[in-house]
Parts: sequence; structure tokens; C-alpha cells
Amino acid sequence: MEPSLGLIVGVAALAGFVQGLSGFGFSLVALSIWAWTLDPKLAAVLAVAGGFTGQVIAAVTLRRGFEWARLMPFVAGGLLGLPLGLTLLPHLDPVWFKAVIGGVLFVWCPLMLASRRLPHVQLGGRLADGVAGAMGGVGGALGGLTGAIPTLWCTLRGYPRDIQRSIIQNFNLAFLGLTLLGYLATGVVQSSMALPIAVTAPAILITSLVGARVYVGISDLAFHRIVLTLLTASGIAMLAHSLPQLLTRVAAA
Repeated sequence: MEPSLGLIVGVAALAGFVQGLSGFGFSLVALSIWAWTLDPKLAAVLAVAGGFTGQVIAAVTLRRGFEWARLMPFVAGGLLGLPLGLTLLPHLDPVWFKAVIGGVLFVWCPLMLASRRLPHVQLGGRLADGVAGAMGGVGGALGGLTGAIPTLWCTLRGYPRDIQRSIIQNFNLAFLGLTLLGYLATGVVQSSMALPIAVTAPAILITSLVGARVYVGISDLAFHRIVLTLLTASGIAMLAHSLPQLLTRVAAA
């Protein structure tokens, strides 16, 4: 196996475990490594395809109910955000996008981890849920980052782990699938990407199932700590990737 394919499989296996455990995070984990080593377009396609594969596996093997009333605002917002993201993709600066999202995760999530009692946000109602979904839709177009903001918002809402998992799992399944279709329709997915996509599937299958088994045995508190730790790490990775590029631009200006 070529070294590049070995790297792709190894990262996919790690990201698959994280997604199986938390219900999200494949793209966040995978892109934090692939972004340094792979062509950006290939990295984005692999992140979306891998995340979608993991969510299909989770939908079949780890069902946590389906509450349309809670899910609907996120879906409605995502349906607005995804086409907006696909439209803006050629013009939107992904470096700034990742820096802003990474900064939010890096500042807010550790504060929540340090707090004995997680702050629960009751304001905004379904409109605020829709805004979180819209940001997830935009993030999906930029490389499968559908889950970060909706997951953080569900955590702020104080949802129990099974309700949060249900919302995020179904939201990610829908919008990673739609993002993948959008990539296919706009020519982002190329024939040369078929082999890298294919070799990730077995690794994702195995490790996501292991992660799901671990999820079943943990408490609500442990789940929320894991989620916040993953979001913090994701924010650090986004900043580590984006800030040097922004500083280079400033120095060159």
C-alpha cells in the first residue's frame, strides 16, 4: 500500500472511532491531519464521504430514537445553509472560516469544561436551533464540518446524551449525504478519488462499531466531557492550520 493510502486509512480509522463514540467529529478529526498532507479538494471529499459512511453505520447499528420536533429546526436551517455554502465555496475564504470557528471552540468549550455546572441556554427557541443548523449546513459545504456548531449548541441546551446523539446523528446523516451529492453534481468528486474513498470504508466500519460500543457504557456527564474535549481539540487544530496562513498574509501585506 502506498504511504499516502496508509495515512488515509489510519486517519479514517481514528476518525471513525471518534464518530462512533460521540456521534460526530469524523471531519474535524480527519481534516486536522489530512489538511496538512493531502490536496485540499481530496481531503474535503474524503472527510464528507467518510463521515457519511460512519453515520450510515451508526444509523443501522446504534439507534437513539427520532424526535422530529427537535430535529426539524436544525434541518430547516441546514437546508438554507448548505446551498449557501456551496454557492459561496468558490468565493469564501476557508482559512478565515476555520479561524473563526476554531477560535469559538477554543475559547468557549474549555470554559464549559471548567464549569461544575454546564450552562443551559433556553433563549432563542427553534429560531436559534435553525441558525445552528444553518451554520452546520455552511460548514458541510466547506469539507463536511456539519457537526461542530450544532453539537456545541445541543450541549449548551443541556440535552441528555441520547437526545443530543439522535439530533446530531440524523442531522449529520442527512447533510453529509446532501453535501456529497452537491460535490458530485458540481464536479468536485473526481474519478482519481475512487480508490482513496474505497479503502477508508473497512477501517471506518470496524472502528466506528468499537466507538459505538464504548458510547453505550458511558454516563451523560462523561459523554458531555468527551464532546467538549473533542470540540476543544478540534478548535486547536483549526487554529493551528489557519493562523500561520493568516500571519503569512499579514507579513506579506
